[in-house]
Amino acid sequence: MNQPCVQAFLDRDSATFSYVLYDRPGGRAAVIDPVLDFNYHSGRTGTAGARRLVDFIRGQRLTLDWILETHAHADHLSAAPFMQQQLGGRIAIGEHICAVQGMFQEVFGLEQELPADGSQFDHLFADGESFAVGELSVRVLHVPGHTPADIAYVVNEQVVFVGDTLFMPDVGTARCDFPGGSAERLYRSIQRLLALPESTDIYVCHDYPPAGREHACRTTVAAQKQGNIHVRDGVGQAAFVKLRTERDASLAVPRLMLPSIQVNIRAGHLPGADQRGRRYLRVPLNRL
Repeated sequence: MNQPCVQAFLDRDSATFSYVLYDRPGGRAAVIDPVLDFNYHSGRTGTAGARRLVDFIRGQRLTLDWILETHAHADHLSAAPFMQQQLGGRIAIGEHICAVQGMFQEVFGLEQELPADGSQFDHLFADGESFAVGELSVRVLHVPGHTPADIAYVVNEQVVFVGDTLFMPDVGTARCDFPGGSAERLYRSIQRLLALPESTDIYVCHDYPPAGREHACRTTVAAQKQGNIHVRDGVGQAAFVKLRTERDASLAVPRLMLPSIQVNIRAGHLPGADQRGRRYLRVPLNRL
């Protein structure tokens, strides 16, 4: 079985790791969680960060088959449409995105312009569904808790991209206080991930390193079971839920949550333009 090839790209503004997954140079590829540059103060978007992924894919002579989202992110805007415009590929996410769309459709007043049916994406994955990236076999795991729609991608049963479920062991786990989040469900989802072979490489979506450590994106199931500060071996569900709930109560709303959610539930597409070509994002008052 081929060892998956993985190239990581860090967006330092949002501490997000995006990945190019491919079977071999000159082969087939998928992009996971690409980031669109966004300056909240000016409202300007940019593609410099996503361009690094495009240049890498072209440099490796890869064909892009998939643009994969692990969930509708609340801390960065997706660059999926830019990747698709440049290189093709299908934009995909878990099928429970429809529930997330329904929740935020009401928050942002989008009932008339955003169908909550997932139709903005090219494909919606079901739990347990499998697909190929060239010679690589990818299996989808539904891992809700951070949001209702989070999924993980298990590649060749050797590598897993976990999105916002687990972080590096010295950082812990994802928050669960967004609409539809649940610490109980996250705990059960994490146990599903930790049931993979201990040698499985885990690639995280974010890293917030403590002082003295550089950003890192790869760990293992064994390292998580031994040392995750929130959910290592011996931590039961009740203890985890208590810790996670207390910690979440102290966290601020993510800086880019309002623009990110509006764009990402649209599969990364910006809101439609008015007759003069102007686009707007909404700020719901006294809702969050």
